Amino acid sequence: MGDLSVMTTEDASQAAASARPKKVVLVVDDTKDNLTVIGELLEPHYRVRLALSGERALKVAQSEPRPDLILLDVMMPGMDGYEVLERLRQLPATREIPVIFVTAMDATEDEEHGLQLGAVDYVTKPIRPAILLARARTQLELKQARDWLKDQNGYLEAEVNRRVWENDLIKDISLNALAMLTEKRDSETGNHLRRTQAYIEALMGRLVEHPRFAHLLDTRTRRLIAKASPLHDIGKVGIPDQILLKPGRLTPEEFEIMKTHSQIGADAIDEAIHRVLGESSRLISSDHEGSPLDFLETVRQIALHHHERWDGSGYPQGLAGDAIPLSARLMALADVFDALICRRHYKAAFSLERATELIVEGRGSHFDPDIVDAYLAERDQFADIARRYSDAPE
Repeated sequence: MGDLSVMTTEDASQAAASARPKKVVLVVDDTKDNLTVIGELLEPHYRVRLALSGERALKVAQSEPRPDLILLDVMMPGMDGYEVLERLRQLPATREIPVIFVTAMDATEDEEHGLQLGAVDYVTKPIRPAILLARARTQLELKQARDWLKDQNGYLEAEVNRRVWENDLIKDISLNALAMLTEKRDSETGNHLRRTQAYIEALMGRLVEHPRFAHLLDTRTRRLIAKASPLHDIGKVGIPDQILLKPGRLTPEEFEIMKTHSQIGADAIDEAIHRVLGESSRLISSDHEGSPLDFLETVRQIALHHHERWDGSGYPQGLAGDAIPLSARLMALADVFDALICRRHYKAAFSLERATELIVEGRGSHFDPDIVDAYLAERDQFADIARRYSDAPE
């Protein structure tokens, strides 16, 4: 058996380089001899495409294989090099291709004009091969570096978006699981969380154009409120079973204990934030827009205040009017409406008409008057939501 040849590192590098596709250089000149000379000079190193006019150059530049570099004559009949460059910069497919002017003109103002239009370099005629090759190689390497950075930035952006989506998904599933645990403790609530969330979304969709609420209900805030709403009764996990699951009406003393669920829920959120973040939570939860704790603050407000009343007769703090957070005012109506139309162990389900009468009776006392008006405008949608997420077995 003969000796095995050994490939050196230099041989391997050369082999790898030869395996890579050649860069494409488009040469534009109205003189065939110039095209021939430049083409023969570049051919050993690059794949060369030729164009005898500006019009032809624009077509070639947009066809495959797309050029990585354009060597462009300035003085051409019809469309000169300056106009060609302007057109190239206007086209999405060609605006990033570097252009080197190859011209007999050597006046400073000519160079300045071309550079202002977007040319990356100038090479003067008669061509000096070493200069032309060096300038071409430099611009192709710069373009390769720019393309690599662009690809990396695109990859990193996609990866960040993917991670954010995954984190949001995990957060949403975890919070909904937490909300479902609360729901499961009260066997009569059924699809209550789904319905109340959908009711609130319907109300916000109506109120977003209202002069009182338009500045409060931007897209981000509506999303926060909708996602936070299923956690409104999270404090019920702290209510004893003999009260929460009592099959009849609560005594006044028991009801006072039941009322504490709103404060229990808010305190749990506060304690969780402080336990995880400690003093740093003050910095993260500052009043600036876009705080990462905005969602939890929305949950806290809804949990604490959704039993407040417009006239100040609610609990736990007896807030009135606009002092009640908007998210809690929305939940107040959605929560009461759902309780009215659903059967409870202490009452039968009310009809839509009777529930509407009671909601209207609470306009200005229990509920924000404008939110009641939004409900009346969306009543048919409320009815559809109630049917869609009915507790009745299929």
